[in-house]
Amino acid sequence: MNKEEFEILFRNHFGRLAHFANGFLHDMDSAQEVVQDVFIRLWEKRAEMDSRKSVKSYLYSSVRNRSLNYIRDHKKFQNEYLDIEQALDSEFAVSLAEKSNLEERLEQALQKLPPKCRRIFEMSRFDEKKYKTIAGELNISPKTVEAQMSKALRIMRIELQDYLILIIWVCFIHR
Repeated sequence: MNKEEFEILFRNHFGRLAHFANGFLHDMDSAQEVVQDVFIRLWEKRAEMDSRKSVKSYLYSSVRNRSLNYIRDHKKFQNEYLDIEQALDSEFAVSLAEKSNLEERLEQALQKLPPKCRRIFEMSRFDEKKYKTIAGELNISPKTVEAQMSKALRIMRIELQDYLILIIWVCFIHR
């Protein structure tokens, strides 16, 4: 599978897979994270894929299994979130114009977050602090941190949706 085939597959199936996962999780943000993780795993395992097996079948089975694991664990699926700053500095063949545009869009998206939400997001993603640590430092509950992070990720996903494919590709370089 090459980059173009992967992009087509992603664009054609992401929405339906997210709704499928949402049927299990009843939380669209978590469902989208599960689906993103499945696509990352698909790319990583593309060389091992049995060409006789349907990719669509693999995607639905994987999303179902990951959703059930999420439910079993009774916690948010712990996806390795993208460290966008590190990804932008990778050796990925991103043109300077694309890199500059993505950095600008990232800053614009961050500015759209409410102040408390942005602070929590930055502490988690840029300072790499755990929710419990953030909660202690800000004198709030870990559930509040989790809720604010869900809100931040939802806003960032919407604001950066045009760059989602690029961000996922950059992520592959760091795995």
